[in-house]
Amino acid sequence: MTLETLTLAAPALDGADLDRFERLGYLVLPGFLPTELVSKVKPEVDSWVDDGLRTRSIASATHPEIHGVPPVMELELPGHGELINHRPLLSLLAQLMGPSFVFHHLHSDRQAPGIAGKPWHHDYEQTPQTDRAHSMIHTLHYLDGLSPDTSSLVVLPGSHHEVAEKTARGHLGTRELPGEVVIDRLPSGSTVVLHSALFHARRPRPDSPGKPRYFVDASYCRTGTLWPPVKPYWRHMLRRAQELGLDGGGWPELFAERHFTEYVKPA
Repeated sequence: MTLETLTLAAPALDGADLDRFERLGYLVLPGFLPTELVSKVKPEVDSWVDDGLRTRSIASATHPEIHGVPPVMELELPGHGELINHRPLLSLLAQLMGPSFVFHHLHSDRQAPGIAGKPWHHDYEQTPQTDRAHSMIHTLHYLDGLSPDTSSLVVLPGSHHEVAEKTARGHLGTRELPGEVVIDRLPSGSTVVLHSALFHARRPRPDSPGKPRYFVDASYCRTGTLWPPVKPYWRHMLRRAQELGLDGGGWPELFAERHFTEYVKPA
């Protein structure tokens, strides 16, 4: 399929845009983030990786009984906090999910030039996978954009309508699938908005990509059901966001604990 992109001078979607997201499960927003915000977040990503904070955060998530709460979370970095509640982004999400939604989690990374591919998967949090009655959205922010020097994002339009396990296509690796769309050329500050149940993959370049891939992934869920958290310290994360005033006073449900189940460590 052909890649379609949107250019939003203001965070307003028309009926065709909303229909496209409903049918295909993704929107591509080239240069969506302002340069000033990208300039704040990018050095924070460098520090997050180079100072070992990302590694420490992963340890806290995988072995909480040993490491406890991480000393620093991504949302405590000022630029990352600003990115979570970027007003044009939240206004966009409100059009796609409705006015009441909750922040789920944030991941930040500077992926190495030779990073391996990530097989086909989706990220819709539901155990077991039974329906798609409530929207969950992942916003994938590419601070330096995407180019022939980085691995690409590949999506399978319409696959978010399936009720399938996250790894149902994992055995296919990153191989080409009928109907896929390759997203491999975007300017800096671009955002790809995915319905979290959409199957996607990170496909490495066959000719050894040549530069790091700056990537921040923030996800949000429509309220009205209970969502499984993915971090054992999720309550601490939401409370800290509230302490920092990251809801800006205008999104009262953005960090509300009542929209989540208890954490269950993956088997």
